[in-house]
Amino acid sequence: MTHSTVAYQVMWNRLISVVEEQAQALVRTAFSTSVREAGDLSAGVYDTQGRMLAQAVTGTPGHVNAMADAVAHFIRRIGRQNILEGDIYITNDPWEGTGHLHDITMVTPSFHNGVLVGFFACTAHIVDIGGRGFGADAQSVYEEGLYIPIMKFADQGTVDETLTRIIRGNVREPDQLIGDIYALATCNEIGHRRLIDMMQEFDLDTLDGIAAFILDNSRRATLERIAALPRTSAEGEMTVDGFDVPITLKVRVTVNDDHIMSDFNGTSGLDKKGINCPLVYTKAYACYALKVAIAPEIPNNAASLEPFRISAPENTIVNALHPAPVALRHIVGHFVPDVVFNAFDQIVPGLVPAEGAGCLCNFQVSLRPRTDAPAPADARRSEVLTFNSGGSGARPEFDGLNATAFPSGVMTMPIEATEHAGPVIIWRKELRPDSGGAGKTRGGLGQYMEVGAMVGHEFDIQAMFDRGQHPARGRRGGGEGGRTTIAQDDGTKMHVKGKQFVPHGRRVVMAFPGGAGYGDPAQRDPALVKRDLARGYISPEAAARDYGLSETDIADILAAAAKGETF
Repeated sequence: MTHSTVAYQVMWNRLISVVEEQAQALVRTAFSTSVREAGDLSAGVYDTQGRMLAQAVTGTPGHVNAMADAVAHFIRRIGRQNILEGDIYITNDPWEGTGHLHDITMVTPSFHNGVLVGFFACTAHIVDIGGRGFGADAQSVYEEGLYIPIMKFADQGTVDETLTRIIRGNVREPDQLIGDIYALATCNEIGHRRLIDMMQEFDLDTLDGIAAFILDNSRRATLERIAALPRTSAEGEMTVDGFDVPITLKVRVTVNDDHIMSDFNGTSGLDKKGINCPLVYTKAYACYALKVAIAPEIPNNAASLEPFRISAPENTIVNALHPAPVALRHIVGHFVPDVVFNAFDQIVPGLVPAEGAGCLCNFQVSLRPRTDAPAPADARRSEVLTFNSGGSGARPEFDGLNATAFPSGVMTMPIEATEHAGPVIIWRKELRPDSGGAGKTRGGLGQYMEVGAMVGHEFDIQAMFDRGQHPARGRRGGGEGGRTTIAQDDGTKMHVKGKQFVPHGRRVVMAFPGGAGYGDPAQRDPALVKRDLARGYISPEAAARDYGLSETDIADILAAAAKGETF
């Protein structure tokens, strides 16, 4: 049956709604706070060739864009002759999934009237997969946890109980993990039901027609955006903390007639610790950076992503091969957009933001009964993972966003959800004044956090931070963002990465980085400077030093703010 362009557009919009409902089902049913509260997930629908047709708005670019390549791996590994109705497939393969063992991807074939018509896939970050736990301390992927190759979780509706027993026997939070796996399977089932409803409504036997419409239009629209760019190339470079030694990321971005190439030749080699990044994850964020710069309104699918291509020498930190440790691959991956933007800003000036905090400011707390003295009877072991963010970089026309994850897009977890997950106490969580770089537009603020344990517990904290030595750099005259700091409350210094012991009664005090500023601070609207001072975003010292506010003006603004006047 032939459908009109209008009908196909309606179907396309419906598919996007279907996968968004799929993602929301995962949020509602997941056990892990990283999924429920932070939205660290992805969901998508694919044609029978494994090409992504639509993705949910809810989710992260690292998951979605990496998962765009994953379904083809599932088809190849399972074999088309073994793809049967009622099947559910699973993996956490870092190189054929989404970059590390802590992400589980599940794929479900979708059958209509007994015929395969497509696939649904989803990914979620899980709190524990065994091994050394979530962190950078491993020296190979074998130490980082349980590896699940691409295989059947359910064969024609029958769950592999042997697999679930193996998983349960190898992880610290078995109920939580198995619950998340069933949530992933359920969200794919929700997507399948809604797809079949759509196909029946529009009298479709296959998705071939709508798939061709989506992919053809998306590719053409993306190429039109690329065609409007100058045919040139530029290089970008940035240095970040790394684990023990700094890491340099280099890229040459080249605009061609039918694609944009990002070549990471010259980037640092592998690190001994688990901050290495598989190519699939690097590709996800390099493509994302350019797509949001030139074609943000074109929905994500296989065709709209294909013109954004990358290359990187093998066993560089952005193309880590097996068995490199990759647990914290997001740290490097989240810096990829900034280094790509540093190059692209030379090709199309005035479009991309200044550097931001980059990687998430995550930490995991492994709590246990105190060992320095008798512990209370109710003391218990627990794993608590919390997602937090520094500030994003200032944009050419707008300030950076405070405590907002860019490029990952995950949400900062509420204190209540974190404390509900285990015997942990968040004593402080607030915006960090003066951490946003000065500029015509100001960088987004980072935040302060202070964490401890309930009485009777000691803990290890797994720090997963960066920007301790290399703050976000401003663009076009903007100032740099604040640096990361971490220490115990008695002044004991701590490292920005790695598992570190915290004795009973001690707290960890953290300051997360701010985004950099954009443009000359002298050009900032004075009304915005006064607003920032009144709201506490900048201190009186910064208002005078960075923006030239007089002592009289500062005093008047603070007095007015104290009376409740708004700015």
